[in-house]
Amino acid sequence: MLIIGILVFGMLIGAAAQLVVGKSNAGIDWGLAFAAGVIGSFIGGLLVSLIAGDGLAFRPSGIIGSLVGAIIVTAGWSWWRRRASVNG
Repeated sequence: MLIIGILVFGMLIGAAAQLVVGKSNAGIDWGLAFAAGVIGSFIGGLLVSLIAGDGLAFRPSGIIGSLVGAIIVTAGWSWWRRRASVNG
């Protein structure tokens, strides 16, 4: 059950990151939301939680880190796709 909760949380964080970045012209890309949310949550949430001294508990620092990580992943993916479409 915890795994399902983490995956759903990651998708919601990834969708929020797309709204922040401004990639919601054609709606939310749920594949990108899932990937950005899970990767961003793992990297950003884990790093910020450990730096803040919260450990691996569910704390606001981890949520903020997850959102920041997902924003970075979403912005990087958008940049890479734009660059690939211009060069290709």
